[in-house]
Amino acid sequence: MHDPLPPEPCVEVALFAGMAAAAGVRRIRLAWTGGTAGDLRRALAAAVPAASPLLERSALAVRGRYADDAAAVAAGDDVAIIPPVSGG
Repeated sequence: MHDPLPPEPCVEVALFAGMAAAAGVRRIRLAWTGGTAGDLRRALAAAVPAASPLLERSALAVRGRYADDAAAVAAGDDVAIIPPVSGG
């Protein structure tokens, strides 16, 4: 009997508000071996083109902390996209 293949490295991204509405899901899983938050932002834009305009203005949190586009994102990291909030 053969051993099952190990799971593919990936990152699961939580989506909120307008970002979740544009994507049609609240979580998206992408194949990911690692890179920067900017790389991940580009991968998300390619995976969910309808969310791309909002993604450009959204904050990205990695491991519970806001991250700029140069921040490292490893496979398996906890990632969330937080769209801008408007209010009065």
